[in-house]
Amino acid sequence: MRAVAFAYHNMGVLGVRALLSHGFDVPMVFSHADDPNENCWFGSVADFCRERGIPVHVPAKVNDPPWPETVRAAAPDLLFSFYYRSMLGKEILSAPRLCGLNLHGSLLPKYRGRAPVNWVLVNGETETGVTLHVMTGKPDAGDIVAQEAVPIAFEDTVLTLYGKMEEAAERLLAGILPGIAAGEIPRRRNEIEKGSYYGGRKPEDGRIDWTRPAVEIYNLVRAVTRPYPGAFSQLRGETCFLWRAKPVSPEGYPDAPAPGKFVVAGGPSLRTAGGCLTTVRTPVRVLVGTGSGLLQLEEVEWNGKTAKGEAIASLFGKAITGGFA
Repeated sequence: MRAVAFAYHNMGVLGVRALLSHGFDVPMVFSHADDPNENCWFGSVADFCRERGIPVHVPAKVNDPPWPETVRAAAPDLLFSFYYRSMLGKEILSAPRLCGLNLHGSLLPKYRGRAPVNWVLVNGETETGVTLHVMTGKPDAGDIVAQEAVPIAFEDTVLTLYGKMEEAAERLLAGILPGIAAGEIPRRRNEIEKGSYYGGRKPEDGRIDWTRPAVEIYNLVRAVTRPYPGAFSQLRGETCFLWRAKPVSPEGYPDAPAPGKFVVAGGPSLRTAGGCLTTVRTPVRVLVGTGSGLLQLEEVEWNGKTAKGEAIASLFGKAITGGFA
């Protein structure tokens, strides 16, 4: 079976690797040039293919000439798209003998569109997955070929969840590619009217609204933490990034701070033990008021410095008497 692949990111590498390991003839691969303004923490499809002698094209506009004809001249039976960032136009989609198949990072029809791994965390979902589907003129709207579910733990961040998604994609491809190589492509309707669509995310979308509940802010923090741009707020006119945090019950804090304001808990305190006063020290924690509950800061970056745990109070210094804007 002859397949032209469009691939980028770690998913692109594992997708092309899966095609090769299941005996597909891959005459060429299309990928993207890395953006110098992006944190490219992921694997290089171009390097992977070049090391194996597979021709790689990185056009700025894949649907413009001569690329549709280049694909057609390769006489592919199938096209595969593994986290390729450009929609493929009609000319390219009509090139294969059978069809084009795309690997999408959600359980379609839910979370069609961009950045599904980030969005499921922002929205506090407990399950997502990967879907292999037929490509059409609409994004993520074609028939579903195979799916693999992924549970989302409350502690998952975008990076840990992405690792789970990679493992799920490998299982999905290992299960479905042998049949596809034999010409068997199961299809069922993608009921997009029952799903959802989300657009891309920008760094500005990481701005924190402290009037939201603590759990929602926590979901935002874990959805855009490293290697993504991060959730942030303003502290004394400087941007402060929250890389790790966790929601805390307001129980025990009858005078909970207003949204965005700090309270420092822990440190030395006097307790009575055996009729004597004893100094007991508990870890210092910096908590922030929200619209509902408190958010405990666990790792922040401010004024060019990063601090974790107890060191956060020291980093903030006198700013601790104020709060986030």
